Amino acid sequence: MKNNSSPLLSLLPVLLVIGLLALLPALGLTNRTLSLAISAGINIVALYGLAVLFGQTGILSMGHAALVGIGAYVAAILARDAGIGFWVALPLGSVLAAVAAAVVGIPSLRVSGHHFVIMTFAFGQLLSIVLTNGGDFTGAATGLDLQLPVTLFGHRVDDLLPYYLIVVAFVAVSAVASWAIIHSSYGRTLRAIRENEKLAASLGINVGRHKIGAFMVSGLFAGVSGVLLAYFYRHISPGQFAAFPSIYLALMVMIGGARLLLGPLAGGILVSFLPEMLNLDPVESRIVYGVCLIAVILLLPNGLIAGVLQGLQTVSRKLSGVPAGRASTEARNPSRAGQ
Repeated sequence: MKNNSSPLLSLLPVLLVIGLLALLPALGLTNRTLSLAISAGINIVALYGLAVLFGQTGILSMGHAALVGIGAYVAAILARDAGIGFWVALPLGSVLAAVAAAVVGIPSLRVSGHHFVIMTFAFGQLLSIVLTNGGDFTGAATGLDLQLPVTLFGHRVDDLLPYYLIVVAFVAVSAVASWAIIHSSYGRTLRAIRENEKLAASLGINVGRHKIGAFMVSGLFAGVSGVLLAYFYRHISPGQFAAFPSIYLALMVMIGGARLLLGPLAGGILVSFLPEMLNLDPVESRIVYGVCLIAVILLLPNGLIAGVLQGLQTVSRKLSGVPAGRASTEARNPSRAGQ
């Protein structure tokens, strides 16, 4: 999965996993499990956008759920006021979320590090306040209901199974789009900015324009995720897009690994299903998430998938007799694996 091999090698494992996910309903999943899987898939679409911003550009946003919320509210308002359905709401919601992301990204031209993280966190809180005080237009604190059905080839999609397959299809499209960005000249430029912003600027790269572009790309993914979310839950409210959901998304991408194509998949699935597997209530879930995040930061700073790959590389090199120094040098560069 490195640049000196075919870029397709980094995409094939992801498509294989997504293909297996599409076949999971054949195992006879319960409605509860299928609902969790749909929720995880919707999160994964948003995570691929956050991975472009954080993994490729090195900018962490704690307001990503707010961008998801913009897509969701656009879908709900269009359905209520204009009778506009799912497939038209998708591009409109994603474009408006991208525009909002560009506005959020403007401070990144002047502010960086934890100061910028705090600013994105404040943006999420601000949007929640605006939605709560939006009166009838936004449904205020109670939110909005969404009555229009999703249609596919003229048929209503009312059951969980067909909607699950639609979400899996969007996960696949998001993964391919993310892969295309990573292996494009634009992706290489973003990584140059991530590694050394001043050096990139000295080479003639328009750092500001590319940063704003990365925010807009992340907003597009988030907007699509928001429309999918609105049509799945059929009811949205400001609390779904406030502070903790943004932290939740950041946690997912950090645990899975932002620089690897498999990272958003792993993080989204693990964090979504962990409370169910351990039978945790919401408070216990947040405690476990915090412990997981600390463990990943201390033990697997590049994410779970990168840590697994490093471990496999180390074992493989020991078995094949490769010198330890060379193995450790390559193992310290997992960020290249997703490029």
